[in-house]
Amino acid sequence: MRKLNINLPKYRLLLQFKLIKRRKPLVDEAFIPRASVINKKYRTGTAVGKFVRHIFDHKRVGRMLGTGLSLLVIAGSFFPPYSNVQAQGETDSIVIESETTLKTQKSVQIPVESLKVTQGYSFFHPGVDLDGLTGDPVHSIKPGRVIAIAYSRFSYGDEIIIDHGNGLSSLYAHLSQINVKAGDEVSMDTIIGRMGSTGHSTGDHLHLEVHKDGHPINPFSILPR
Repeated sequence: MRKLNINLPKYRLLLQFKLIKRRKPLVDEAFIPRASVINKKYRTGTAVGKFVRHIFDHKRVGRMLGTGLSLLVIAGSFFPPYSNVQAQGETDSIVIESETTLKTQKSVQIPVESLKVTQGYSFFHPGVDLDGLTGDPVHSIKPGRVIAIAYSRFSYGDEIIIDHGNGLSSLYAHLSQINVKAGDEVSMDTIIGRMGSTGHSTGDHLHLEVHKDGHPINPFSILPR
């Protein structure tokens, strides 16, 4: 401790000061010093903690962080937000959507215009009876090929059998008129015949049977209702 006395005309000034050795600037220190240097510099804490404190206390790190943040701020002032850049680079566009009518094609249909079931499917009646009037048009339930035509005054009367492929076939009985012949390819729009009451029948109707692999199945297992 050093003392300095200064005598003034009316006052006596006493100054006390202590000479402290100037610490070596951290910027001159090694960025990654030896462990002994770090332990001497920091008395407390773990080895990892002392090392981290040294890194962040180093002036080089402070300068680098300060310079980096400054550059980011300056660069951000020159570039507008991404949304604005995108809006300026794009031109207004008008999208005109045309209406599209989708037409779905039926895969199976009722063979008559009006559905009215007078007798359903059962073990003793392997088909369904659809009511109507003599002369009503009869269509194929699916596209296919005519494989048999029969004319009779008994049993099913005048009938048509159509093969639809994949083991599926259909039979149309009690017709008053047949418009196709064996071997004809028919679509769902083809009028294959007209409803009637031929054969063993008690009135105007269409008897429809559907067979899968030669065995009768309920037609409404595939027909829409």
